[in-house]
Amino acid sequence: MSIAGFGPNGEYTVDYRYLGRSALKVSPLCLGAMMFGGETDEATAKRIIDKAFDQGVNFIDTADVYHAGRSEEIVGRAVAQQRDSWVIATKFGYPTTQGPNEQGQSRKWIMQSVDASLKRLGTDYLDILYFHRAVTDAPLEEGMRAIADLIRQGKIRYYGVSNFRGWRIAEIARLADQLGIDRPVASEPLYNLVDRTAEVEQLPAAAHYGLGVVPYSPLARGVLSGKYALDAPPPADSRAGRGDKRIQQTEWRPESLKIAQTIAAHAAQRGTTSIAFALAWVLKNRLVSSAIAGPRTEAQWDSYGEALKLELGAEDEKLVDSLVAPGHASTPGYTDPGYPIEGRRVA
Repeated sequence: MSIAGFGPNGEYTVDYRYLGRSALKVSPLCLGAMMFGGETDEATAKRIIDKAFDQGVNFIDTADVYHAGRSEEIVGRAVAQQRDSWVIATKFGYPTTQGPNEQGQSRKWIMQSVDASLKRLGTDYLDILYFHRAVTDAPLEEGMRAIADLIRQGKIRYYGVSNFRGWRIAEIARLADQLGIDRPVASEPLYNLVDRTAEVEQLPAAAHYGLGVVPYSPLARGVLSGKYALDAPPPADSRAGRGDKRIQQTEWRPESLKIAQTIAAHAAQRGTTSIAFALAWVLKNRLVSSAIAGPRTEAQWDSYGEALKLELGAEDEKLVDSLVAPGHASTPGYTDPGYPIEGRRVA
């Protein structure tokens, strides 16, 4: 499998990939905009977006809840001159206020949130709209019918799912067939070499039902950069140093920190970086269409390019398997709060 890379003059030699079974082609790196409007100011975000575009990146990912919509606003202004060249993905589903209907997947909220996202992005259509999360006590069919209406209205082109378990991917595909609408084109799971649980159901289910896989957090929220030491406080300007809730819930575990140091040492022996190694490992999975790389700084974005020309071999795969077994997380018995266990309901 060939992967895009940077040429001698910094140009991007792109091997665009089809997103699942759709005819939509995306770059193997998707620019994640979660930091834009918060930790990353607008001027820096604009430089990153412009640089990514010049390098051939055509896929950008944001959400309505990222910094109270400021991420969408910044993305919209930055891509305005090349809007139709970008594949813009955004999401709905997480609460924006305390109101019971300003969240979830009701027709009311989906229509309202899409109109608000369109306004913030300064565009009249979204390329991909994701269900940001599974709402376990709400029916999927109402949301699917709303998505179908939005497609017919021309407000969205495609849709996808984020943080959906395998059986829900199957169910949403079944509902799409039943309702006579196109199936979703993308699944966005958490996936990296210290959390491989998506390999059990999510990735194979997406492949079976024709969804392209677009993993987020391929660097385990920065843990796999190797910048965190086991016996020292985290850097003040890092996610862990800022007390980021999700890194505390997910990757801020001694086992992951230790593995990150092992990966850093192995990458150094290979003449590369742990960042490049971790990203290349995700992209080497042929079920993956594109990986979301979300920089805080321009230097971080620059560091991702090495992954696109790094070839991994059997020994690299063997090392990762020895550190984290396929289908498992680095910590035995670990469960991500973002994927709550639903199979026991006490009477």
